[in-house]
Amino acid sequence: MSERLPSALLASALIRRVHDAGGFAAVRAKGDPESGAFLLITLDRVNQTRLFERGLGPTGHPTMIDSTPADTSPDSVESYWRKRRDRDPDLWVIELDIPDGERFAAETIGAR
Repeated sequence: MSERLPSALLASALIRRVHDAGGFAAVRAKGDPESGAFLLITLDRVNQTRLFERGLGPTGHPTMIDSTPADTSPDSVESYWRKRRDRDPDLWVIELDIPDGERFAAETIGAR
């Protein structure tokens, strides 16, 4: 048995935590319920869009990696995540509208 929690459970926990803190979270695309990766679309306090995904940091531990494209217009962000999803149909795409969305995600899905 794997030590890692299923992706569907982590996605649900993240959404619940964000809602409980007064923010908004929504699944834009469901990935593999057991082992799908996450791509998070976050809006910060000044409505700047950033994208993060869980990956391995320089120390070899899971961390949130900023994968924001250079153009952060709504159309560009939408195009970016759809292309990523086309290449990886197991990918979860979750939108978070809460201050410190990266921190919420890191605490919930197990990345530092």
